[in-house]
Amino acid sequence: MRAVLRRRLRQGKEDPARMGEKLGQATQARPAGPLIWIHAVGLGEVLALRPLIDALQHQRPGVNVLLTSTARSSAQVIGANLPPGAVHQMLPLDGPDFMRAFLDHWQPDLSIWSEQDLWPGAVHDAAARGIPLAYVNARMNAASYAKRARVAGIYRATLARFSRVLAQDAESADHLRRLGASEVRLMRSLKPAAQPLHADAGELALLWGQLEGRRVWVAASTHAADEAVVITAHARLHAQDQGWLLILTPRLPARAAEVGVALTAAGLGFAQRSLGQAPHAQTAVLLADTFGELGLWYRLGQCAFVGGAFGGLGGHNPWEAVCLGLPVLSGPDTANFRADYAELAALGLAQALPETNSAEALAEAVLRSNARGQVDAARALIDTAREEVSLLARDLLSLMKVLP
Repeated sequence: MRAVLRRRLRQGKEDPARMGEKLGQATQARPAGPLIWIHAVGLGEVLALRPLIDALQHQRPGVNVLLTSTARSSAQVIGANLPPGAVHQMLPLDGPDFMRAFLDHWQPDLSIWSEQDLWPGAVHDAAARGIPLAYVNARMNAASYAKRARVAGIYRATLARFSRVLAQDAESADHLRRLGASEVRLMRSLKPAAQPLHADAGELALLWGQLEGRRVWVAASTHAADEAVVITAHARLHAQDQGWLLILTPRLPARAAEVGVALTAAGLGFAQRSLGQAPHAQTAVLLADTFGELGLWYRLGQCAFVGGAFGGLGGHNPWEAVCLGLPVLSGPDTANFRADYAELAALGLAQALPETNSAEALAEAVLRSNARGQVDAARALIDTAREEVSLLARDLLSLMKVLP
């Protein structure tokens, strides 16, 4: 495990300042009082947990929250969106020594796991200490199920230790039952209940001034397959009207150089956010190669293309844009958020593009987009989701150990 960690560090996948956390070495003190440990793997999953954290703290004033994740990107962004009374640490590797040090230090009173990330050793060690366990927002597609079914005995023993298992959709619920989970309940994704992403007010005002008179759209969390479509579509828009500006935010900011080459090849001049370059009247694209500023970009756009739905990745979270009133465009493969996109499409808040002629279809969809045109419909969905999260928080708090 240590060798794997060192290799990931050389590859830039780990933060050297927080490597110790992966070995169970805490970098913050445990707050006094009851503590709920909540885990999610990456950035999208971590941000989706914010409404649940808010509800838990509202219903149990004074409760502390330890939020863990494994992806480096989540650690860099969550700081700006961390609720009061919450701390963030990287989840240790799933070895007994690392988990023992972690649990000895934090001594959680409740452990909540989310989405797809289940670490059997960590779950076993928490259960052995009498820590109640819940699995919420659970998602397991056919590929994930097939992988886990090869070691079904391990996952049967792991899932048996959870007092609550709540799945996002019927397919996930069926897979979890077949792996041995009992009393699986269906509950919509937590993501619609999230508070809007943070944006610095000063930066927002500055950018509004710089972009006055421009027509702005956003392409968020993009990968190479998305960018091939987005860049071609924007080249069409910009050729018709140079007032159009694309704010392009790669899923991995480290790919900025690669994206810059593609923009130059398309004849699109760009400003690069990480270099402090401001967009001017002739700038076609703002390459937003930074972490933690998506709330800023969504507030500037009239619609959002959300990446991950070209190239077989299954799509990324549309709700962050919808919560800020933007209609969402995507590629055809939204398997990771199938129910979410279906619900949004029924209200005219989302549109999936075809596999063929996708750049032309995207350019036309951006031209037709009506920024914040369906805000009332979105707000009704969000309000319902928040009511459900409040009920979930009450149920989870009932599992906590009785404290002296």
